[in-house]
Amino acid sequence: MRFPPRVTRIGAAGAILSALLAGGTVTATATPAAAAAGSICHSQLPSQADDTLGLIASDGPFPYSQDDTVFSNHEGVLPSQSPGYYHEFTVITPGSPTRGARRIVTGEKSQEDYYTSDHYATFNLIDFGC
Repeated sequence: MRFPPRVTRIGAAGAILSALLAGGTVTATATPAAAAAGSICHSQLPSQADDTLGLIASDGPFPYSQDDTVFSNHEGVLPSQSPGYYHEFTVITPGSPTRGARRIVTGEKSQEDYYTSDHYATFNLIDFGC
């Protein structure tokens, strides 16, 4: 059984449900993250991404010295944030002699996780609710 290692994240569906159960209102608005990146169901990620998410949740140890370093978003694909907001982590590619092209990039304040399989050309926001 696959499950998100960051169980504190409830995602959009959980936020809507929480608001409705508490008697609040729900307003749908477009977010910069939705406009800048696609989304991917957690269940569609390669198993190695689960390994990386587990390491992130437990603060390592990480397999590469570049893991948990600041991701500067030079490509401009992710929403613009202040320096130091994003951090990158390697998703191991079996059989690759290098780190490969797969990464998870986290946004610290909003606790969003993005997956890229093509070395930052495209990103997908990880949806833990599907």
